Amino acid sequence: QVQLVESGGGSVRSGGSLRLSCAASGYTNSNYCMAWFRQAPGKEREGVAARDSDGSTSYANSVKGRFTISRDDAKNTMYLQMNSLKPEDTAMYYCAAVRHTFGYSCYNPNAWGQGTQVTVSS
Repeated sequence: QVQLVESGGGSVRSGGSLRLSCAASGYTNSNYCMAWFRQAPGKEREGVAARDSDGSTSYANSVKGRFTISRDDAKNTMYLQMNSLKPEDTAMYYCAAVRHTFGYSCYNPNAWGQGTQVTVSS
């Protein structure tokens, strides 16, 4: 069973940076796509970025050029480097993973972390 634990959230001023980490266990790196989601109060959860085991990445338009997703497979850890943060980036951020099965989507995960809060003030 995949277990995901996020860390690195906090409060920053607009324009600042944060790096989120997601420590993963219980899976084989080559068989999973991992992603970051976020949910702001009163809004639906949205996919922010994903990185598959082949190195391919994707980003939401709202974060392109500001956020970078990466994985250190040796440490079983995924990261989200967030630069030029804006107040609208304020949300609970979740780490997620999905196993490679027929028709899988990185943005339709079946394993979730507990979330880490990011707050950006103007």
